[in-house]
Amino acid sequence: MKKANHSLKAASVLSFFLSVVILVSVSSCSQKMTFGISTVVPAATGTVKIQTDKNNNYRVDVTLKNLAASNRLTPPRATYIVWVETQSNGVKNIGQINTSGKNLKGSLRTNFPFKPVNVFITAEDLQNVATPGSTIILTTKKP
Repeated sequence: MKKANHSLKAASVLSFFLSVVILVSVSSCSQKMTFGISTVVPAATGTVKIQTDKNNNYRVDVTLKNLAASNRLTPPRATYIVWVETQSNGVKNIGQINTSGKNLKGSLRTNFPFKPVNVFITAEDLQNVATPGSTIILTTKKP
């Protein structure tokens, strides 16, 4: 009886450590960031999930809620643009966010070759701008 309990405890401990190892290895491949509170659109909330793929590119998933339509801003803008700041390759435009639905949801999923350090969203008049404008809506950077 004592030998069976000892084997059961050893198996439980082993399975716990294996679970921890698997959890750590899975979480090390992805990073989740939260946008700070916006001074322009205070109700807007969102997250950014970054994962590496098998080609060592970065998959960037942006999910937003309560993001007012860009044409309702003061002054009105045509669109929201998602920017990625990298350590060695500067700031890059990775795509446009459109809001829709009752909760004004928005999302963007794209692949990117450089490691993101910060993600931010600006309101712009054009979707294919090369540099961000001054109206930053949301950012993951800590002040």
